[in-house]
Amino acid sequence: MQIEKKIKNILLTLHLGLAILWIYQGLVPKIIAKSVDEQRFWAIFSLPEHIMFFLINIVGLAEILFGLCFLLLKNKLLISLHYLNLFAMLGLSIFVVIVHPLYFTAAFNPFVMNVAMATLSLVAIQVLKIQKI
Repeated sequence: MQIEKKIKNILLTLHLGLAILWIYQGLVPKIIAKSVDEQRFWAIFSLPEHIMFFLINIVGLAEILFGLCFLLLKNKLLISLHYLNLFAMLGLSIFVVIVHPLYFTAAFNPFVMNVAMATLSLVAIQVLKIQKI
C-alpha cells in the first residue's frame, strides 16, 4: 500500500509540473505578454496582424487546455497524453530549427524546455506502466 501512495505522489508531481509549464507557456508569452518571439514565429506566414494575434491567442488557449489535461485526465488516457506531449516537443523543436535555428544558441532556448518536458513525460509513462502491474 505504501508503494502505491509513493507512485501516486510521483505522478502528481510529474503531472503538476507539466501542467504548470504548459499553462504558463500558453498564458504568459502568448496571451498576457504578446511576446515578440511568438509574433516572429507567426510572421513567416505573412498574416495580417489581427489574425496573427488571434491565432497566437488560440494557440495559447490550446496550450492552457493541454496543461489542464495533465491534472484532469485519468490513468488510461494519461499515457496517450504523455505520448502526445513527446510528439509535441519533437514537432515544436523541429519547427523552431526550421524557422529560427538561432534560438537554439541562446542561453534560454526551446531545446532546454522541450527536452525537460519530454523527459518528464518519459518518466511518467514508465511510472504509469509500473502502476498497472
